[in-house]
Amino acid sequence: MNKLCTATPSPTPTPNPTPTPTLSPTPTPTASATPTPSPLPSPTSLPGGSIWKPALNTSWQWQLTGTLDTSLNVTMYDIDLFDNSASVVASLKNSGKKVICYYSAGSWENWRPDANQFPDSVKGNSNGWPGEKWLDIRRLDVLGPIMSARLDLAKQKGCDGVEPDNVDGYTNNTGFPLTYQDQINYNKWTANAAHARGLSVGLKNDIEQVNDLLSYYDWTLNEQCFQYNECDPLTKFVQAGKAVFNVEYKLDTSQFCPQANSMNFNSLKKNLDLDAYRVACR
Repeated sequence: MNKLCTATPSPTPTPNPTPTPTLSPTPTPTASATPTPSPLPSPTSLPGGSIWKPALNTSWQWQLTGTLDTSLNVTMYDIDLFDNSASVVASLKNSGKKVICYYSAGSWENWRPDANQFPDSVKGNSNGWPGEKWLDIRRLDVLGPIMSARLDLAKQKGCDGVEPDNVDGYTNNTGFPLTYQDQINYNKWTANAAHARGLSVGLKNDIEQVNDLLSYYDWTLNEQCFQYNECDPLTKFVQAGKAVFNVEYKLDTSQFCPQANSMNFNSLKKNLDLDAYRVACR
């Protein structure tokens, strides 16, 4: 999910291997939410430093569409959880790469293999992309088992970590009265659930909640903070010794790379569809 100015849908596309369906407008779900289970009171971790934590200066590639280019001399690949097999993950790891697996934690995508597990009661408004709807993140009684299964899949495929997307729904017109605290609860649950499986986890965008979530996440991935002049909160990750990964789509590298390098960010110029194209600032 991409950077949001207000409640405008983010521009980051999620790869959809099937033709875009024509969706009829649906009314906002009115199902009442059940109480959210209390998140763990503090970040969970595993003994012995078994969770991978990227260094501040970590080269990387983020590719969610197109034929995966595995030839890059980078430390980390961020790829789609569902679209890549365990053998692809193993091949990358055998060549010395760390593998982060992308999935959407806050939206329903109608082409995913587990799409039929989401009841209508947790599906809200469109998030601006065909086939996608916001989820009622208060409903951990429903979403918890589904997202836990996705994290189990990431572990089974050999992913070193995960990139949960769409984790700032409370700032959008989701169709549900989500609050700041609802999002905090869900994002803490997500981080702890990933760590319980030995997976590294990154905070995707959600700049407004950095202070509350910094201790729960191992790194952060941001889109377009230089374009929108809102990178400063991310320096708290750097100060904590945690890597910042940044992507810009519209700016020329000359417009953000010097500043990104001075801030110790790992910044890339990428195409909006997140194909193999990549220009690294360092």
